[in-house]
Amino acid sequence: MNTHCIFEYLYRDAGNFKVWGALLLKGQLSEDDIALITERFDEGNLFVAEQIGVPALCEKLWRECQCDPSDEMDHVWHEFSAIRAATSEDVARLETWGSAAELLERIKNVDSWDLTLSPNWAL
Repeated sequence: MNTHCIFEYLYRDAGNFKVWGALLLKGQLSEDDIALITERFDEGNLFVAEQIGVPALCEKLWRECQCDPSDEMDHVWHEFSAIRAATSEDVARLETWGSAAELLERIKNVDSWDLTLSPNWAL
């Protein structure tokens, strides 16, 4: 039985340049849990990474595209992509971020998304 899952997400700027992130989570999430997550996310997939303690991907994008933060291109939102079972390669490659239950609880505790928590808010 697989004891880990992967939370896949991305940051996409206004120019549609994107970078991907993956969190290795101990445990699994049910279809009901995933449905609850999409209900809590703005428009079903948008979230403020800093509010739930998920590593923000903006700086990774800026490094990869060799660009600076921009008030025209950057924004506060990260996008949820999927939750899937972790492969043995995932488990070998990624450090465990935390538990699936912990991430679910962090998301459930969000009453409204606080855009000011993102450093991009000030751009």
